[in-house]
Amino acid sequence: MVDIHRILSSEKESGHIEVKTATGGVPQSMWETYSAFANTDGGVILLGVQEDVQTKKLIPIGIKNTEKMIPELWNALNNPQKISENILLNENIYTVDYDKKKIIVMEVPRAARQSRPIYIGRDMFSGSYRRNGEGDYRCKREEVLAMLRDQAEESADRKVVETLRLSDLNHESILGYRRMFSNRKPNHIWTKLSDEEFLLKIGAAKKGSDGELHPTIAGLLFFGDFVTIMDELPNYFLDYRERKATNIRWSDRVCCSDGDWSGNIFDFYFRIIGKLTADVKKPFKLDEQMMRVDDTSIHAAIREALANALIHADYYGRQGIVIDKDFSKITISNPGTFRISIEDAIAGGVSDTRNARIFNMFSLINVGERSGSGLCDIYSTWEENGFAKPVIQELSDPARVVLTLETISVSDETINETINETINETINNKSQKLIEILQLDPHITTAELMEKLGCSRATVARLIKELKEKGYLVRVGSNKKGTWKILK
Repeated sequence: MVDIHRILSSEKESGHIEVKTATGGVPQSMWETYSAFANTDGGVILLGVQEDVQTKKLIPIGIKNTEKMIPELWNALNNPQKISENILLNENIYTVDYDKKKIIVMEVPRAARQSRPIYIGRDMFSGSYRRNGEGDYRCKREEVLAMLRDQAEESADRKVVETLRLSDLNHESILGYRRMFSNRKPNHIWTKLSDEEFLLKIGAAKKGSDGELHPTIAGLLFFGDFVTIMDELPNYFLDYRERKATNIRWSDRVCCSDGDWSGNIFDFYFRIIGKLTADVKKPFKLDEQMMRVDDTSIHAAIREALANALIHADYYGRQGIVIDKDFSKITISNPGTFRISIEDAIAGGVSDTRNARIFNMFSLINVGERSGSGLCDIYSTWEENGFAKPVIQELSDPARVVLTLETISVSDETINETINETINETINNKSQKLIEILQLDPHITTAELMEKLGCSRATVARLIKELKEKGYLVRVGSNKKGTWKILK
């Protein structure tokens, strides 16, 4: 049961709260919200509450005849001509008293993927809604089709591509994968199989209706060439972009359409993973043999995050997989929505993989999450290392999951200095502020500058050095008794 007093006293309408006056009965717009909440991440509908136009505060006005309205709600929910499916239990609809007024509460959970889309009327393409910000919107056709794809119990990447032969796959990618497999499992019986038999065993190939072996979608994504993949999956796209300074678009980029490499997800992972983890802090750590360990839980978590995006992506969705890295964060974005609630995904222990064969193929070379533990491990690692909590978003139009990982510890002065050194001078106003302070007080100490600027001693020293080198500042007299003189 929700805390109605907290909601009404402190909140306005949001992505998870919707209010309806319902003075003339159950409004049609309420069913749109029911569909939207069910198809997104759930929410609470309050009947007998209005939102003040000016203040946006929630004002309880009450429902006069709850005994009549609640049965009407259940009748509509259980009418397949009205609503495609009722996903509510008895405890999801109830009344509460607030300030001597009766309010009807409807708690709408996120619908299981097998039930989505939840829609109004008979036409799912015109009656399906999702939540975006504080409002409901009618789903586009592609969003409905994406939800229908996710209904299937069979993994999406299991489909056989009968228009292709195994010879259409990239031989170098297959060779590279087999080499990794053999290194990790040198005594495995599959190491002695032919390529055709090996691809069949790992799920990259399957017999078609003609009795011949053809690539599966998983095999195509793993070992195909970009153009070949595009023929089957027109929206396929992989893009890694790295920016080391704010005044440039990017300093490094790896794109599946580059033309100098295969463009498949297997090669993409190993082409960029070193770039993703290259600048990650390596805390001093020794193993049991007292040898320095450079590969930490942070590196493992980043590998996990990248693998998750490749494993769980909806490759039929728009805009592809995009990874952005700058001096303070990593953002990983992939098409598709969560197949379970975000809360369950973060908590761990629940797994519902969109591409089970891709998951298996990565797992065979020790890449990817333990079942249901990927996000949980990432969140735990970030907390343990003092980073800001990861931010995960489920976006719509097009459907995407975006994971943002801050790679700077708030308490880490060394890393903060690295950031300061990369920030473009034109947008960093600390130098200007420093000059203004010195103009007012030429005798100011370094400690006082640190306090006024809100930065470390190293940062103050660097700013002063830069200003002196550029001819803006000079020290007159000794370090102890001298003064600062502004030249420009």
